[in-house]
Amino acid sequence: MSFSLPTLPYAPTALEPIISEKTLAFHYGKHHQTYVDNLNKMVPGTAFENSSLEEIVKTAPAGPIFNNAAQIWNHTFYFEALTAAGKAVPALPEIEAQYGSFDAFKDEFSKAAVALFGAGWLWLVKDAAGKLQIVAESNAGNPMTKGLKPILCFDVWEHAYYIDYQNRRAEHVTKIWDILNWEVILKRF
Repeated sequence: MSFSLPTLPYAPTALEPIISEKTLAFHYGKHHQTYVDNLNKMVPGTAFENSSLEEIVKTAPAGPIFNNAAQIWNHTFYFEALTAAGKAVPALPEIEAQYGSFDAFKDEFSKAAVALFGAGWLWLVKDAAGKLQIVAESNAGNPMTKGLKPILCFDVWEHAYYIDYQNRRAEHVTKIWDILNWEVILKRF
């Protein structure tokens, strides 16, 4: 199976000023593309040759194939949940029931994203019982490997924000909330 870079659902300038066209060109056009190119070179002749991206993420052992597949999946999931004109936050009864309010959830999620040491991803997931969890994953980590259902993620690798925010991860995290596509995120619930 051959993998390809998914088309973004918005123009390269659509996320400005929160994510610049230059950042998107590097993050999506170079980093994301490199993971796709790498995986396409790695899987021929392996047990994953005919596997879907999700199957590889869920079953591949730690190592280069998993890392590249997970980074493709993670980035696609992240980019799909962004939008040019941030949408108003809808009623989110599951979040409000578990965290008390959307603002309390947003605060806890943001603090965890800023606190994640080094490179990685911060996820809102559902467990098998339907309970929401905020999960930090280092490097290419993906919560599907633990049987969790991803709903939302923030990319906190430096390449996601360094061109626009340098070392100000907290500022980047604060601003990402303004360009989330809640229609996409709600479908994931």
